[in-house]
Amino acid sequence: MASQPSGRTTIAVIAAEAGVSVPTVSKVLNGRPDVSPRTRATVEEVLARHQYRRRGRGPASSGPPLLDLCFHEFDNDWALEIIRGVEAAAAEHGIGVVLSELGGRHRPEQSWLDAVLARRPIGVLLAQSSLSAGQRHQLESRSIPFVVIDTEGELPKDVPTVGSNNWHGGLAATSHLIELGHRRIAMISGPSDVLCSRARVDGYRSAHDNAGVATDPALVRWGDFSVSAGYEHGLALLSLPERPTAIFAGSDLQALGVLRAARERGLEVPRDVSVVGYDNLPLTEWVGPALTTVDQPLQAMSRTATQMLVALARGQEPPLRRVELATELVVRESSAPPAA
Repeated sequence: MASQPSGRTTIAVIAAEAGVSVPTVSKVLNGRPDVSPRTRATVEEVLARHQYRRRGRGPASSGPPLLDLCFHEFDNDWALEIIRGVEAAAAEHGIGVVLSELGGRHRPEQSWLDAVLARRPIGVLLAQSSLSAGQRHQLESRSIPFVVIDTEGELPKDVPTVGSNNWHGGLAATSHLIELGHRRIAMISGPSDVLCSRARVDGYRSAHDNAGVATDPALVRWGDFSVSAGYEHGLALLSLPERPTAIFAGSDLQALGVLRAARERGLEVPRDVSVVGYDNLPLTEWVGPALTTVDQPLQAMSRTATQMLVALARGQEPPLRRVELATELVVRESSAPPAA
């Protein structure tokens, strides 16, 4: 049976209003699969209308407590850095981590949420993913807190988030190239509908404005943070009649694609074209030339988000619900003044 909520509404009231039995409401609250979609939707609607909240949450089993870590995709080194930070922070509290991937989507399907409700973790971390209002309430009504890492879009102010200053990262990378003497600087960002992608482009444009340098809209491209996107856009940009003398990639993976495109065009980095990445993944020190990049503190972000989630699970209010960590430019070998 579900525990009583902190307010006056009980599951008996929910059951009566939804026209179902108390055990059926309990099954819905516990993510049991043996409830029809129509009945589940009816119960969830009544729960949301009454703003039902469980008072407490016991673990689904006698095993160690778990947290769910959900990615839109995790087949890259960016995700690996997030996982490392979460696992390190979770281990300090004896908490296990369950990984989920959404196949590139930024919002999970109901089947994923049903599985989470059945596991009853201490909380949920969402990396570049978000929940609908209805999905947020399903977690809230079960007293399962959630925190978003590197949000992909604007979220309600009460949703806990941890990210980094993407605008400043874009500003620092572009200002570095302008200070070196570059005036024709291209940018390959991430998806245009993702908040961090737009913020990095805004920083890129602000750097140009601050220096009194005009931007060419044809030099701004939107990718998907992957190596292939960097390669394809890099080839296109470096094939222009008046090609850029520098390319700022919105991720280190896209920068790797640009390096390959430059090689295929017979260009040497940084003599013929400078390249700057974003994230400061471990591999950037080992590519040739070593990559100039913006250090986004991914492990610190994920550790902070995990600590915030644990505090929420314990009924503690974190000092801040919106945390934005600083970014820093790391200058290595892939950026230099343009050739005379």
